[in-house]
Formats: sequence, structure tokens, C-alpha cells
Amino acid sequence: MTIREFMSDDHRHCDDLFALAEQAAADGSLTRARSAFGDFQMAMLRHFIGEEQTLFPAFEERTGMRMGPTQVMRMEHEQMRELMVATVDALAQDDAESFLGQLETLLIMMQQHNMKEENVLYPMCDQHLAAEQDGLIERLQGDLQTA
Repeated sequence: MTIREFMSDDHRHCDDLFALAEQAAADGSLTRARSAFGDFQMAMLRHFIGEEQTLFPAFEERTGMRMGPTQVMRMEHEQMRELMVATVDALAQDDAESFLGQLETLLIMMQQHNMKEENVLYPMCDQHLAAEQDGLIERLQGDLQTA
């Protein structure tokens, strides 16, 4: 399995959890939406930690690129973290309309972000980190499960 395949699979996992939260809210169940969004948020934060603490540093060390694509991804992670906080706030106020609006914004940002990672950054990681790929994927698996 390549880094691209592994990390893209985790994107799909996060997308599935996101869809559950969105569907719960659309069905009018904010209780289910809170639970589902909590699961999604935890998975996303683990994904970010895996990238920021394992994958990005390995890529930067190997390539010397510290202000390139990984820096852009970190900034986008921060923007998504802020959106997730706003989404949780909407849920805490039982504001389904605001929750769905925040979800829509988050979805657009995630889709654009994931495309950049899957079509640009992850293939670059596969190219530059091929020799250490198995160890990196093992570490990433640990990050995604225990962060």
C-alpha cells in the first residue's frame, strides 16, 4: 500500500463520518448529529496529527521543502479546526440551520484540501519517501488510532 492509498482511505473514512453527522441533522436529530460530529471531529484531528507529526516532518526532512505544500496544508488544517469549533458551537446552541451552514463550508474546504493532498502532496510523498514507506504507514496507523 502506498502513502497516497493509505491516507486517501482515511479521507474516505472521515467523509463517511461527516455524512452521518450531516444526515442526522437533516433528519432533525441534533442528538445524533452531536454524536456523529464528535466521531468525525476526532477522526479528523487524528488525521491532522498523523500528517503534522509524522508524514509532513518526514517529507520536509527528505526534500528540504518546509515552506511548500506542507505549509499550505497546515494552514488549511488550522482553518478546518476553526470551522469545527464553530460547528460544535452551533450544535451546543441547538442551531440546526447554523450547524448545516457550517457543515457546508467545511465540506467545501475538505473537498478542496483532500484533492490537493491526494493529487499533489501524497504522490510527492510516495516518490520521495518510498524507502521508508512501510515504517511511515505503520506510524500513521498508530497516529490515526491513538491520537
